[in-house]
Amino acid sequence: MKRLYFSRLLLPALLAISVTDCHRQDSTQAATESPQQFKTYPLRGKVVSTNATTGEVTIDHQAIPGFMEAMTMPYKLRDTRILSELHPGDLLTADLLVSQAADASVLLDHIVIIGQAKADYRPAVQFHVPQPGDQVPDFHLINQDGHPIHLAQFRGKALLLTFIYTRCPLPDFCPRVTHNFAVIEKSLAAYPDLYANTHLLCASFDPDGDTPARLKSYGEEYMGSAAPKAFTHWDFAVPSKSVLHPLAQYFDVGITNEPNATITHTLSTTLIGPDGKIVQFYPGNEWTPQQILADLAKLYPKGQNS
Repeated sequence: MKRLYFSRLLLPALLAISVTDCHRQDSTQAATESPQQFKTYPLRGKVVSTNATTGEVTIDHQAIPGFMEAMTMPYKLRDTRILSELHPGDLLTADLLVSQAADASVLLDHIVIIGQAKADYRPAVQFHVPQPGDQVPDFHLINQDGHPIHLAQFRGKALLLTFIYTRCPLPDFCPRVTHNFAVIEKSLAAYPDLYANTHLLCASFDPDGDTPARLKSYGEEYMGSAAPKAFTHWDFAVPSKSVLHPLAQYFDVGITNEPNATITHTLSTTLIGPDGKIVQFYPGNEWTPQQILADLAKLYPKGQNS
């Protein structure tokens, strides 16, 4: 299984609506559209062909709930540089970005090859897409209080893990995910038994900028509390640089440091069971607190009645 991460998410600057590289503006229509004006749909299918002239890949894909039925059709790539990495017969998943502007342009991004037709090809970086039952490595981080923590210490509890960085300027990305975690935190607190058997963790992928003090300030903002016990159930932590890339690759987080000090990134949220194994992986930002609370309730059905 491999993940092709060369595409960059749209940044809050001068953008083009139908470009395939955020540093080129090949479209005839200039960009004023912000990233949150794209609706994201999950796509799963097989590569039929590629077209280097048009920067398109034709995919025979399954039905896309809420958008279209199963069909075979060409899609523009968000970044044409990955076109040569796609081969007829490859099985893939991807994000279909549908513009909410009048042009309704459609772009394909964040491609994950889940089955290779060209078996001898190996990308420079191998990304792992979390699957239920996968054993999670014991990654080490430093939390908002400057204390070392590691994933294995939460064994015996369900751990909800997501990835953010505190300077993220896109409201539909890190701020939205962290807000959803705040909703989950508040909801779990209403059920003492469920609360006692769960833990939340926001991991930063910005070790240069996200110091423990910065993470603490960021966490207090979303918790609405600066009390000493505010972080008892919810940690904000950052790995060292040596741990960052293995951690990001395991949880399918694509990150690219930009010249303007922002970070282009994908979104990744994972529910880890009390046995340290993956229960559910939630890519993107379409998941809801209610969905995750329902998945937690399945792990601890008695906890809802406390």
